[in-house]
Amino acid sequence: MAKILVTDDSETIRKLLDITLRGAGHNITLAADGNEALAKFREEVFDLIITDINMPGLNGIELIRAIRRENTNIPILVLTSEIEQTLRQQGTEAGANGWIIKPFKPPQFLEIVRHILEEN
Repeated sequence: MAKILVTDDSETIRKLLDITLRGAGHNITLAADGNEALAKFREEVFDLIITDINMPGLNGIELIRAIRRENTNIPILVLTSEIEQTLRQQGTEAGANGWIIKPFKPPQFLEIVRHILEEN
């Protein structure tokens, strides 16, 4: 299955995503903020990146921009509680491939992940 980097400053969300994605057979690497995620991205090869937007240090938009400067092909999925359209537009312009609003339902979330992985 896929190797996925999950970035969220909420330990609860990281654990939930870890359980959900591992349960579907994926290999998961967790990061607590954008700086940690960028460092891990530079150390390993991933099939998908999932990131929150609001995080200390490097936020999700900044993380997406930094990754896109180095890799234009890896799919990036935003998982956030932000519903503001301007932020969503910024995420898309930065290079996000999808936007999911928290809270999420694991079956639908896994379907989106599967779809994004199949496209790439």
